[in-house]
Amino acid sequence: MAEDAITLITRDHREMERLFDRLETERDQRPRLLDEVEAMLIAHSRAEEDEVYPVVVRTTGEVPQVRHSAEEHQEAEELLGRLRDCEPDSDTFDERLREFVDAVKHHVEEEESEILPALKRAVGQKRVTELGTAFSRRRAEELELFDPASAKIPKQRLYEQARHLDVPNRSKMSKEELAEAVQEAAKQH
Repeated sequence: MAEDAITLITRDHREMERLFDRLETERDQRPRLLDEVEAMLIAHSRAEEDEVYPVVVRTTGEVPQVRHSAEEHQEAEELLGRLRDCEPDSDTFDERLREFVDAVKHHVEEEESEILPALKRAVGQKRVTELGTAFSRRRAEELELFDPASAKIPKQRLYEQARHLDVPNRSKMSKEELAEAVQEAAKQH
């Protein structure tokens, strides 16, 4: 059964927070973790902006808040770019990481306290579930651009995408098979 958009969005937020913790503590893994953060941030943002935010605007009238959230997505991408411009073991990296993390956490807090509750109040569970399917599909399309067969996306994330896309026999697949199945399923949706 498909999960609703609010569940998927908040799950992504928690995963991003876990990645932030790892970026702070696993200094030797920072380049790889930044790749994961970038893929997730962009895929998540595009899926929200393309599939969820238009429905929020139409059904809730939260135009200023949605516009603000989209601007925060852009700001996060710019801060991530600045973070990539410095050495992962430098003090500058640590400063920029804190700025990036603070900006994203601020966005998450606003979205979870304002936009998502407004969406839930405005549309029924059936529509929120339909939005979950659309969000998941759009996010998977964006993640494809980040080479899902590479180490940039963990197997668990590919498994979650396969589950959201209702890929059969996913629990028996290797990481490479999951990547191919997700890519194929996203094309069909």
